[in-house]
Amino acid sequence: MRHGMVNRKLGRTSAHRNALFRNQLASLIDRERIITTLPKAKELRPQIERLITLARTDSVHNRRQAVRVVDEAMVTKLFTTLGPRFAERPGGYTRIIKLGPRRGDAAEMAILEFVDYKLDTEAKSEETPAKGAKKAAPKKEPKAKAKAEPDEEEEEKPKKPAKKAAAKPKAKEEKPKKPAAKKKSGK
Repeated sequence: MRHGMVNRKLGRTSAHRNALFRNQLASLIDRERIITTLPKAKELRPQIERLITLARTDSVHNRRQAVRVVDEAMVTKLFTTLGPRFAERPGGYTRIIKLGPRRGDAAEMAILEFVDYKLDTEAKSEETPAKGAKKAAPKKEPKAKAKAEPDEEEEEKPKKPAKKAAAKPKAKEEKPKKPAAKKKSGK
């Protein structure tokens, strides 16, 4: 009987399962966000939450307990950056975001990330308008050059879509020829 045996086996032996979770814990601590299958993410979540809870109070005993699970480099990051970051939070340090089925085998995929994780694209999008504003300011100073440049840009813009529109009919012309070739080979 399986009374009280809550954890998933994931089709692996216990040693393989432990190695898998150690690798995923190290990746999650290092990158703070991983993409994995949904059952693996659900099994990994309690383990990383236990490590973060250990890291909230920095002591020799807690560090030694964490070293049992992940290597020394990950433990230092865990206790120096992640632990203090979640010191005021009573729990729930991670979130699981479902992505849908994987294309190859239709396995349910998910993102496991820390709650306060921010994408790099958000930081880049904030920086790009500031850079664009700086570039626009020098163009306005030389009036003769500034007037000439927008005219050139306007002339170039209509040309580019025209080239794209010209390229599309070529692709349409090729498509009917391919099925005709298949019909001939089928006879």
